[in-house]
Amino acid sequence: MDKFIVSARKYRPQTFDTVVGQAHITTTLKNAIKNSQLAHAFLFCGPRGVGKTTCARILAKTINCENLQPDGEACNECNSCRTFNEGTSLNIHELDAASNNSVDDIRSLVEQVRFAPQAGKYKVYIVDEVHMLSASAFNAFLKTLEEPPSYAIFILATTEKHKILPTILSRCQIFDFKRITSNDTVEHLEDIVRKEDIQAEKSALQVIAQKSEGCMRDALSILDKIVSFTNSTVTYRNTLEHLNILDHDYYFRLLEYLQQQDLAGAMLLYDEINRKGFEGDLVLNGFAEFIRNLLVCKDARAVALLDVMDGMQQKYTSVAANSPAAYLVSALNILNEAEINFKMARNKRLHVELALIKLNFLQQALELSVENGSVVKKKRLDNPVALKYRAIPSFQQKAAVAAAGKTAEPKLYIEPAAVLPQPQAKTQQPQQQPAVQQQAPQPVRQQPQAPANVTSPAAAAVKSKKSLLEALREKYGDQYRIEEVKEAEPLRMDKLQQIWLDYADKMESQQKHSASNTFRIARLEIQSDVRFSVHVNALVQQRFIEAEKMMVTDNIQQAFNNRGITLQIVIEEGIKEDVPAHISMNSRQRFEKIADQYPWIKELKDRLKMELDY
Repeated sequence: MDKFIVSARKYRPQTFDTVVGQAHITTTLKNAIKNSQLAHAFLFCGPRGVGKTTCARILAKTINCENLQPDGEACNECNSCRTFNEGTSLNIHELDAASNNSVDDIRSLVEQVRFAPQAGKYKVYIVDEVHMLSASAFNAFLKTLEEPPSYAIFILATTEKHKILPTILSRCQIFDFKRITSNDTVEHLEDIVRKEDIQAEKSALQVIAQKSEGCMRDALSILDKIVSFTNSTVTYRNTLEHLNILDHDYYFRLLEYLQQQDLAGAMLLYDEINRKGFEGDLVLNGFAEFIRNLLVCKDARAVALLDVMDGMQQKYTSVAANSPAAYLVSALNILNEAEINFKMARNKRLHVELALIKLNFLQQALELSVENGSVVKKKRLDNPVALKYRAIPSFQQKAAVAAAGKTAEPKLYIEPAAVLPQPQAKTQQPQQQPAVQQQAPQPVRQQPQAPANVTSPAAAAVKSKKSLLEALREKYGDQYRIEEVKEAEPLRMDKLQQIWLDYADKMESQQKHSASNTFRIARLEIQSDVRFSVHVNALVQQRFIEAEKMMVTDNIQQAFNNRGITLQIVIEEGIKEDVPAHISMNSRQRFEKIADQYPWIKELKDRLKMELDY
């Protein structure tokens, strides 16, 4: 049985013309050889598996070719080319800097540079993974790299250009290799399967090209595995099975369930995917890539960025046309956050299902956040309001209504609030009149004649040009009692002082004598219409007021109908208070003080080998 050679080695390019996807570099190198404009040092940098070392070897063989072709390629027939192909050339030296990265290895290389080639024009030194060299090795290499002999050429290859010293970069001619496109990868794979007499579907080769992510070596390795797995018959289905990739049909079905707000269908579909052995992070990543492709299809200019199978572009475009951009962007945000937090989740499946639940109700969240074509900002309310419901049709329902030439007007439902009966007047009426009052910041106890829960029918008069009060009176008339919200009052010292003392009396009745006395001796000072300061003489007094700050502030805000009122506690300047030592010291200082006073405590800690949490 013949010894098997992997495709990455068997079909490694031997000339510049056979290098895939790097025409901008191979053309430059061939012109430099033909015009005798070779630099003494080259730096090939780029992702893995794109042809850096391959181009370095081809360049080393070509510049020593005895019968150079007119197009700048090697002849592959002369003695130099034959010895290179057989691996016996003495003019080419390769050094793996990943395992030979010490300063002694570079010094040994520099020693070899002194000897001229016995045959050929140049001695070529290829240093692979040069970024692995130590700083001392780089420094030992500097002088030789800057002024080498005329027959010496250095070719450095790396995947991490940013790790190389700037002094090395300035001495080299830099060539940046790019990732190989999917189309170039597919064409190269088609050429190989044709030579190997392998039956392969083009869609399967496209999946391999996408999985390789621009790395030709990975693509050839994947092809070898699938050929062995399928016995030389590469199909789209067995490629997906071997590479553990979800078919795009699953994502189309999942998106359809989510847009129809069919949570049960989406959960059952994810259960089917999970039973096939696909991990949750793979599902999140694949669905995020699917949503990204739909978002790309929203603009006809960006369709070229769509990297999918042939024949699927039209389906992606049609689905993207029926999916709002706001929905796709928000879904991408949810999926990205879920994928980031996936590793920290204890229940992986529940974590993915929560993401699906968010996506299922995402449409309602977007609809409720937009009113009259503009985003509605959330408002802070002091009192409870009636809960609003709005029926949100799915995207498919909207499309069906639009096709029928009808406009579906979403209905607004307001949950009825509790209605309290109003006391009858002297003139008796046959029925009790329900009292509904607009939301008011003052407490109900200030209006004993009409206590009522708050219900605001403002949604019915949003588009009206009349004032809210006029619209309500015109709509309900005498059926309800409608009152205006009272205006906020600015701070007044007399009223503020009275509220402050009333609160002190309240604390006195609660047996809080110290706090009550503190409130009585505190001095109030109004800073603005919504801000006042409380001046005290000691830190202890400040703490008493801090403990009651929230409650007293709420009383003052209700009395002045103004939720913006705030207070500040100030200790009078010039009055100093001796703070006890045990309050000013931290935990470590307290323990050390106690240990100094009672040495047996420290001895007990040492004997028990205790670690104190300071």
